[in-house]
Amino acid sequence: MRLAILGCGTVGSEVVRLLHEQSADLAARIGAPLEIAGIAVRRLGRDRGDLPVDPELFTTDAVGLIKRDDVDVVVEVVGGIEPARSWLVDALRAGKSVVTANKALLAEDGAALHDAAADGGADLYYEASVAGAIPLLRPLRESLHGDRINRVTGIVNGTTNFILSAMDATGAGFAEALEEATELGYAEADPTADVEGFDAAAKAAILASLAFHTRVGAADVHREGITEVTAADMASAKAMGCTIKLLCLAARGVDAAGRGSVSVRVHPAMIPRSHPLASVGDAFNAVFVEAEAAGPLMFYGRGAGGAATASAVLGDIVAVGRNRLAGVRAPSESAYADLVVRPMGEALTRYHVSLDVADKPGVLAAVAGVFARHDVSIATVRQAPAGAEPAGRGVDAVLVIVTHVAPDAALAATVEELRGLDAVRSIASVLRVEGGA
Repeated sequence: MRLAILGCGTVGSEVVRLLHEQSADLAARIGAPLEIAGIAVRRLGRDRGDLPVDPELFTTDAVGLIKRDDVDVVVEVVGGIEPARSWLVDALRAGKSVVTANKALLAEDGAALHDAAADGGADLYYEASVAGAIPLLRPLRESLHGDRINRVTGIVNGTTNFILSAMDATGAGFAEALEEATELGYAEADPTADVEGFDAAAKAAILASLAFHTRVGAADVHREGITEVTAADMASAKAMGCTIKLLCLAARGVDAAGRGSVSVRVHPAMIPRSHPLASVGDAFNAVFVEAEAAGPLMFYGRGAGGAATASAVLGDIVAVGRNRLAGVRAPSESAYADLVVRPMGEALTRYHVSLDVADKPGVLAAVAGVFARHDVSIATVRQAPAGAEPAGRGVDAVLVIVTHVAPDAALAATVEELRGLDAVRSIASVLRVEGGA
């Protein structure tokens, strides 16, 4: 079984190393030995240390490597949209199976890859695209196919989870926690994709597509990052018995027109410390799946890193190899449900709203009246002098309101009207509350 490997960076080099170190075991599991036909890289002269591979296998001609007749499987660990999309579509249409870790491409245009796989009669595997080494996508794709999944809630970005966990543990602000994450190698030099939620949104689209048998793309996912989460927010969460996590949330439901639909969103949210996801710390990932027959299921482990991601890639290579030897294909894409994606305004959740207000009679009544006008029911109210808050902001008082479940559009309209009240100095923060807190 001959492999064309596209990319030899952090993940690609680990794939090559594991293929060498575990060659006998992998051959026994598949029923045939694996052999690297070539490795496409951007620069031939780069120092790759003691990587156990013949230097003659490296090439800058990815297209030529993919088109070779002796290549059975294409393994893509380059990332990005183009040229990866063109490479993989061509490979699949030519009947070559593909193993990829490219979450951005799958979320942006997974339909093109699935269609090309169907046209060429080839396998498309992508376990490594979400949550690293955690076996997650195949259970959704195969093991739970006899069940109905209603909700998927997950922590799928290790960088942001490390930052928020550090803020929770030490009381640090976002900038300090990000600096620590960068120093320890958890955050990239440019952390935008992580801290602004783009990485998690791509993974949310993939999870929703598999869980709900519906094509969901990155553009369908409501996305918010963690850059606005403050030390004061963390302190307020602690006071409620909660912590704050960047969550990927995908849920089945009914839209305003009564049609079956899905809601897919990524944003920071408070969750109770009793929730299974609350204790997920450091750079770990975890996904909580709620199915009708199976009930609640938890998937937990390392969600990133060269070795962890390479482990998932090799698992897919073994599956692809077995299928090719047996002359069968993996289960094809399941998008029969074709559910509509609900707009964020229809999403239902609870909210934590912190207001800087004037400390005078009638303020609470005025604020409560705004919530009532937009049919947002208040569950609890806490008012304290600004100096009593962990981070006083030089205002008269801080008003903290937690609502009952309400549509996102109603809460947005409430906040907009609150901005116009004379007694409200500023909206300090608005956070969603998930998990039954």
